[in-house]
Formats: sequence, C-alpha cells, structure tokens
Amino acid sequence: MEEAKVKITGVDIPFWDLVVLIVKIALASIPALFVVWFVFMLFGLVFGGMFGAFMHPGGF
Repeated sequence: MEEAKVKITGVDIPFWDLVVLIVKIALASIPALFVVWFVFMLFGLVFGGMFGAFMHPGGF
C-alpha cells in the first residue's frame, strides 16, 4: 500500500473565528492549571515530608 503525501500550503480562517477559538483555549486552560497545581502540590508534600526528615537530624 502506497502512502499518500499531503502538503498544506495555506489555511484560510476568518479572524473572529480564530479569536473565539483562542478565547476558548484560554478559558479551558484555567481548570487544567488547577489540576497541574494540585499534582505539583502533592509531589511537594510527599517529597518535602521525605526529605524534611533528613534536614533536621537532631529533631525539631
């Protein structure tokens, strides 16, 4: 089976449709930011708890 090759020479998107798409992407990134922040917070708690014990060898 032979592969079909496609070459895109230009994309004609109306300006306001592109603006609406970018605004939707920006609004969709806000909940994603909270999810990423929560994951990093969990990693910080786990690794901070693990390595925090090594930072105080004589106790607190």
